Amino acid sequence: MTLWVLDTDHISLLQRGNPVVISKVAAVNPAEIAVTIITIVEQMYGRLDVVKKAKSKQELVTAYALLKETFNRLCQGNIIDFDQTAFDIYNQLVAAKIRIGTQDLRIAAITLSASATLVTRNRKDFEKVPDLQIVDWSIP
Repeated sequence: MTLWVLDTDHISLLQRGNPVVISKVAAVNPAEIAVTIITIVEQMYGRLDVVKKAKSKQELVTAYALLKETFNRLCQGNIIDFDQTAFDIYNQLVAAKIRIGTQDLRIAAITLSASATLVTRNRKDFEKVPDLQIVDWSIP
């Protein structure tokens, strides 16, 4: 069994109804799909930012509805923690001077700690991480 970890970009594609990503996710056993706690944080920050910036009644009502929908959907999925093993791998990657963003480095560490494959469009950064298996489900 392969564990597929959806990066934040693929979660966003799912939320926007990308048909290619939807069909690839639908073809996999839901128990084999996960997100990291980092993606949860990124999604919540994004939704909370929209709430904070809402100017009109409709913008605010919509922003809160999307926040609730995102929260409910993400809580239904498999969430992989940033545990001690992930922390140790993260520190090894930092010591190896892997130059990608902090959140991406944490996602990579969690994915490596779970012996999983990361599903992402961000090959440019994640290919810098040794031994990280990546795939892009947005390509038909």
